[in-house]
Formats: sequence, C-alpha cells, structure tokens
Amino acid sequence: MKHYCMGLLQKSLILAVLSIGFSAQAKVVLPAVFSDNMVLQQKTNAAIWGKTDAGKTVRISITWSKKSYSAKADQTGNWKIMIPTPSYGGPYEMTISDGDKTILKNMLIGEVWLCSGQSNMQLPLAGWGKINNYQQEIADANYPNIRLLQAEHIASNTPLEDVKVQYGGWNPCTPQNIAEFSAVAYFFAREIYKKKGVPIGLIHTSWGGTIAEAWTSGETLKNMPDFAMAADKIAQSGQVKSTLSYAQQLEAWNRALMQKDAGYAQQKPIWVASSFDATAWKTMVVPAFWEQSALPDFNGVVWFRKKVIIPASWAGKELKIYLGTIDDDDIAYFDGEKVGETQGFTKNRVYTIPADKVKAGEFALAVRVFDGAGGGGFYGDKNVVSVASANGGRVSLDGDWQYKEGVNLKDIDAMPASDNEPNRPTVLYNAMVHPFIQFAIKGAIWYQGESNADRASQYRTLFPAMITDWRKYWNIGDFPFYYVQLANFMKVNEQPVASAWAELRDAQLQTLSVPNTGMAVAIDIGDAVDIHPKNKQEVGRRLALIALANTYGEKIAYSGPLFQSQKISGSAIKLNFKFNEGGLKAKDGGVLTGFSIAGADQKFHWAKAVVQGNEISVSSDEVQHPVAVRYAWADNPVCNLVNGAGLPASPFRTDKWTESTYGKK
Repeated sequence: MKHYCMGLLQKSLILAVLSIGFSAQAKVVLPAVFSDNMVLQQKTNAAIWGKTDAGKTVRISITWSKKSYSAKADQTGNWKIMIPTPSYGGPYEMTISDGDKTILKNMLIGEVWLCSGQSNMQLPLAGWGKINNYQQEIADANYPNIRLLQAEHIASNTPLEDVKVQYGGWNPCTPQNIAEFSAVAYFFAREIYKKKGVPIGLIHTSWGGTIAEAWTSGETLKNMPDFAMAADKIAQSGQVKSTLSYAQQLEAWNRALMQKDAGYAQQKPIWVASSFDATAWKTMVVPAFWEQSALPDFNGVVWFRKKVIIPASWAGKELKIYLGTIDDDDIAYFDGEKVGETQGFTKNRVYTIPADKVKAGEFALAVRVFDGAGGGGFYGDKNVVSVASANGGRVSLDGDWQYKEGVNLKDIDAMPASDNEPNRPTVLYNAMVHPFIQFAIKGAIWYQGESNADRASQYRTLFPAMITDWRKYWNIGDFPFYYVQLANFMKVNEQPVASAWAELRDAQLQTLSVPNTGMAVAIDIGDAVDIHPKNKQEVGRRLALIALANTYGEKIAYSGPLFQSQKISGSAIKLNFKFNEGGLKAKDGGVLTGFSIAGADQKFHWAKAVVQGNEISVSSDEVQHPVAVRYAWADNPVCNLVNGAGLPASPFRTDKWTESTYGKK
C-alpha cells in the first residue's frame, strides 16, 4: 500500500511538472517594454506584440473599451495586434490570452518619450550624478502619473527583438524609484506634466561615453563612406569567431600594456615608493581632464604622485583617501603599498588605510590612471579630493600633482573589443533602440555629442542621418526630436582660438534644418571642471519648453536668439536674429560679451557688441574691414546674449571657413 501511494504521488508530481512546463510554454511571452504600470501613447494605433505557440490565437481585451482584438501567431510564434488608444487617462488593465491569461495592471494612456544619448542624459539624480539639491528633488519626486522604464546597457552586433530592463519594467515616479533615473528626462517630464496634466512615459535608453554612430542603424551607416566598412564588418562578425575568448584576449592585452608601461619593472610598480625621486616629473593641476590641460590627445597610462604629510595627531588612526571620479580606471598606492583600485569613470574612489599602517611623517600617494579614449585623469569637484583622518582632520589634495606618462596607446596594438563594447558603429541601435521601434512614441529627447567632438565636422552629416534613421524605422512620420546643445566646459581661453566643442555645437545648430527638431541651449549652465554639470533642472526645463510650444501648442517662448543673417556696414557687421522676442540684451544687464570678429585673414579678435534695436552691431579697432563674426566660439566661452525670456543665444559663426576637425574620422 505504501509503495502504491508513493507511485501515485510520483505520477501526480510528474503530471504537475509537465503541466507547469506546458503552461509556461503556452503562455504568451511579452517583450520587456510591456509590464504593469506602463504607458501607452494616446490617440494612436499602439502595437502589442509577443510570442506564443505557432498557430495559436491571441486575444486582447482592455478596460477602456468593450471591444476585443485577436490575431493568430505565425509559424515562428510571433503575433502582433494593433490597439486604438483614446485620449489620455487611466488606470486601465489589459488582458492578453492564448488560453492562458496575462494581465497588465495599472496602465495609463498618455505621452511616451524616448530619452537617449550619453552620460549627460544618463546622469541620475543621485548615485554618481548628485545633481543640484538632489536630496530635496528626490523627496519631492512624487508624480505617480509619470512612469519610468530603464533599459540596461547592452550592445549587439545584430538587431535584437527585445531589450533588458531594470527594476522589473515600468515603475511610477516616486522618491523610491527616481534616484537612479535620468535627471534630464525626469525634469523634462515633470515640466510637461505640471503644465498639461497628461501622464508621461519615459523610456530611458542611454549609455555614458558613447558615440552617435553606435546609436545609428547599420543600414544607414552602410551608405556613409566614413562608417560603411566598419558597419559591414560588425554585421558579418558573427560568421568568424576568434579562437580566444574576449577575457583571454583582454588578459593578453593587459600583459602587453604592463610590459610597455614605464612605471613597471618585472611586473612590479617602481614609481610608487615614498623614497622614489620624482623631481624630474612635470606637474598638473588636479582635478582636471589631462586632455584639456597637460596632455592633449593622449590615451593610455599616466602615473600621478602627491606628497602627503601625516601629522602626529593622526598616527595610529584610520585614514580615508578620497580621489573623486577618475576617467577611466585607477590603482592607488600609499607609501608604496597598494590601497585600492577601481574600474569605471562614474565611480567615486574612496580608499582606506588601516590604523596600524598610519604613521606621522611625509609620504607619497601614487595613482596609476588608465584612460582608453577622451578626457583622462581626475575630474569633478576639487573639494572632494582629500585625505581625512578618523579624528576629524582633513587635508585637501587638489592642486599640483607630479605626473609622468607610463605608456601611450599609440605604441601598442589596439585594445580588444568585447561584444558588449558600446563604442562601435550600430551596436547600441541594435540592442537599445531597435527593440523599441514597434512601440508607439510621441517623440525623443537626446543629449550627446561630447564623444564626437573631435570629429565635429563629420557630425554635421552623422547627426541628421541618425535622426532620419530613427524616424524611418518607427515609421510614424517626422516625430518630434529635441536635443541639448553641448554645455560650456574646460578652461576659458584668453584669446579666440579654434574649438572642437564649438564646432560640434555648430553642427547641432545646423541640425535644426531637419524638420520637427528643437535644440535646448546650455552654453550658460555648464561647469569648467566637470563634464557633467549638475543643473539638470534647467536642461530638462528648456527641453520641455520646446515640447510645450511645438508639440503641445503652448504660446510660450522656447528658444534663445538664433543668428539669421549679417550685413557688413563699414568697419562693423550688423547681425539679425530670430527668437528675439522681448529684445536682445546681456543676461547680467551689462556689456555684451563673447563676440569676436575677423577680416579676410581669418584671424579673430575680441569685439565690441552693441544692441541697436533688433540688431547687434559688432566691431573692433583691430579689424577695419570685417568679414565674419563668431559668438561663444570656444570650449568654455564667456558670453551673455539672451532674449526677453532670458533664454541664451546659441553659439554661432557667420563664416564657412575650414574647421579644425575637418577630415577627422
């Protein structure tokens, strides 16, 4: 009897397991963009799609309509149903069934915006971002009708049908959910929601430090000579596999890097001891990107040293070394001993020296920094970089550090690329844009360009091509595409000079010729020492002004002055602008700044600029026969032209002379 009952029990368990397995297989599988709390675009035909068994009928019912919809899965199990959506409202439920029901709850109908770009779009309210007043902003972020979807960082050599998302899918905007979300996207949505009361869905799909061509489809890039070969190679990469894994390739490359690094001998660091004589080393102010100060266009390893004096009162007490953020990776040594290492440019470095290692006297803090591309070195808030004792004492570490190059990446073979390496043509479009192209959206916002600044001339065609590319694949017409022009950054130049960042901003300005685009100018809210300025509230607000005016029909000012035309008048040039409502003026009420003027010799000189009615007259005693004017033409210009709404003028030039980045690929 016992064996008979056990047999029945075993059979029942097997049947139960089989039943569970069959049910799991039969139940519809939805892409990650569909979940509880989601937002569907209002007043459109919204696609709902997924997978089930081949030939099965899928039925959808929704609580905003008595009508139901159905479709039969094709031979591969794919199905798609178009659902008409009403004007905004909710919450609603959607039931999707192939015989086994899936119910999506707490859905809203509203406006869906895709938010993409690089780190200034990615930058969160808290975490590594810490925007202005972030603690209060997080506490106040109680807008449950704004919904958040966060895509994970994934690259792919081929277009993907689905995307990975964080936090289980869509989530309401609450203090508990907003801290790690895009600050720019949130402030954009908040402004629109306050004005219109319409639910907002934000799909955040950005990745710091990435290039625009990574966000563009292979089909478009194959028609662009600068990218065709690379795009084709990536598309075919799955056909040929290396005999070594990426981890093995990277390990071999790092060994080669160490062998070339002058800071190592027999795989041991030789520049880290306190007794090492570094008097011949040069000095560099920290924090600052080395490419913007002492080492332009340098990628590789740089070693830094700083003498630290430990007072007697600190002896025997734990120390903390705060190095802030470093681009990209670092290894830190104190008195010749390794105290920590970190990979990733967004992470704050805090290293601990145990109490029993802390003695009074003068010691060396040495930091080996590796940078693969762009920037390089310490950056961020100089007030963070310090050594602090457990007894409450603190010594600042900002200012001059000694430095010496370890190895230039030009001197070794190229670093192997992971399949998840984002800075390759088309791979982010494939993984982080393509999965969304069936999902109905209202428009897109974009903040990117820093990683393309050294190829700004190329960006003049690449950026418009990317916008056109996205619109082609969404196939919903020229949807709104609003973007942020690069903010001011780096040191202020005493005289007018060539500027890659100015050229990139000009490429962004010219992209306004693409239909239904808008540009938020940020030339007055950047930070000389931080590529991630913290006033993201104003960035989001300026983007929202464009949307409120151009998408939602609000009669408001949404743009600062934009250059229209020039007229040479004797020794002066008179400039005309559009968006000059309320008059042209200096933001601070003083003298206009930021203008330079040149003659036929193409040499620019700072100029006097005076408002004359709806024009600005620009002149200089050093240029008697002027030909061209430039405004805010620098990495970090000192400029102050605004209109009556207080919105800043975009940097511009009136010439078409050859750019410093022309021909760079």
